Amino acid sequence: MRPGAAGGDIDLEAFRREGLRFVDWVVRYLGEPERYPVLSRLRPGDVTAALPKRPPVGPEPIELLLPDVERLIVPGLTHWNHPGFFAYFANSSTAPAILGELLSAAFNPNAMLWRTAPAATELELVVLDWLRQMLGLPEKLFGVIQDTASASTLVALAAAREAVPGLNARQRGLSGAPRLRMYASEQAHSSVEKAGIVLGIGREGFRAIRCDAEFRMDVGALAQAIAEDRAAGLLPFAVTATTGTTSTTAIDPVPAIADVCAREGLWLHVDAAYGGAAAVAPELRFVLDGAERADSIVMNPHKWMFVPIDLSVLYTRRPEVVKAAFSLVPDYLRTPEEDIAPNLMDYGVSLGRRFRALKLWFVIRAFGVEGIADRIREHVRLAQLFRSWLETDALFEVAAPSPLSVVCFRLRFAGVTAEEADRRNEATADAVNATGEAYLSATKLDRRTTLRLAVGNVRTEEHHVRRAYELLREAGLRLGACAA
Repeated sequence: MRPGAAGGDIDLEAFRREGLRFVDWVVRYLGEPERYPVLSRLRPGDVTAALPKRPPVGPEPIELLLPDVERLIVPGLTHWNHPGFFAYFANSSTAPAILGELLSAAFNPNAMLWRTAPAATELELVVLDWLRQMLGLPEKLFGVIQDTASASTLVALAAAREAVPGLNARQRGLSGAPRLRMYASEQAHSSVEKAGIVLGIGREGFRAIRCDAEFRMDVGALAQAIAEDRAAGLLPFAVTATTGTTSTTAIDPVPAIADVCAREGLWLHVDAAYGGAAAVAPELRFVLDGAERADSIVMNPHKWMFVPIDLSVLYTRRPEVVKAAFSLVPDYLRTPEEDIAPNLMDYGVSLGRRFRALKLWFVIRAFGVEGIADRIREHVRLAQLFRSWLETDALFEVAAPSPLSVVCFRLRFAGVTAEEADRRNEATADAVNATGEAYLSATKLDRRTTLRLAVGNVRTEEHHVRRAYELLREAGLRLGACAA
């Protein structure tokens, strides 16, 4: 059947030919990840200007698609698969996961009900139990896949709101209800505060707790804040602890925070979106100390377990509360299996659910638990090696502890104001990023511009980290970096 013919797909023989060509292209792309600059050099609007203003009226040959991707799309990408990608939390896509995505797209199930995709539902339950075992978490946790940590945190805090005795926000909303208050450290991810906005708690319902000298939540300050808020007539209901904060990867003291939550009757959510993966290596399992007492935990295999975005996992020991917060089943979705088989649509906002578990299943099988753990260990080693170079180089100062695979640092610019030193640190990062060989991001610590190098790409090797150090040094010297 010709492309565009009524009721039909493209010619499947043409699909076979192009599919092989696409696979060959992907093999080269993954095998030569440094062919392209890691950070796109295009300016805003360049891609838009290069694309046609109107859609094609008739069918175009499928053979034109890949050349147009190379010409129009690839130059406009920042290449997260590049081994010199050290910004944010580096992630990477791997061959088994890409095969899983291919089959997921081919099957195209909507795993909203058990009935609409039995294998997708049951594989999700099984593979998330495998992951739970890999992380050393308790047996009684229920896991469900969300798209990102932002969605997982939203679901968790909605469940926390649902658990407030007598509130019944699901039925009555929040009009006339006591003002709710939730807590996280001042280093917590912005998704916690955003969840409060979405849930009607508002930004004023979120209270940021100060941190200690190592950027971890101050538990004494948390307890004091809860007491103050209760005295002011507010209703505390949830605390989010972070194990691997975005700026520094600080690990909040979860056991002590869990004590406060137990004493005060608050929901404890643990954000282990980045740091949780480290627990696959038993010697790094300290990252989840205390998380076994949490009501909910999020970790993202798409950050540091070599699964392409998007795949976030929400675990909870109170699935009945999550279901109570979200389940809404119209007649047209009723099925005879609903009392004996879970319908995963009941544990989040989305009705439609992609077959995400397939790519995680493929990655765990292809790498094995030890294969994943070994790569995580190597990333931690590379970060610690980079830190050791900075600590013995008078041009640099390390700005925070490095418990995992991220190093926070600044270049020294003696004899200039703090504002000028910040500007030159930003300029140093810009100069490194402009080379196309490495990409770093920055944050603010103690109101000072601080650079971050995050190791997490499956293809990153020691020479890539060494090159980033050399580029930083060269750019810093050009901008006047000096120790005294």
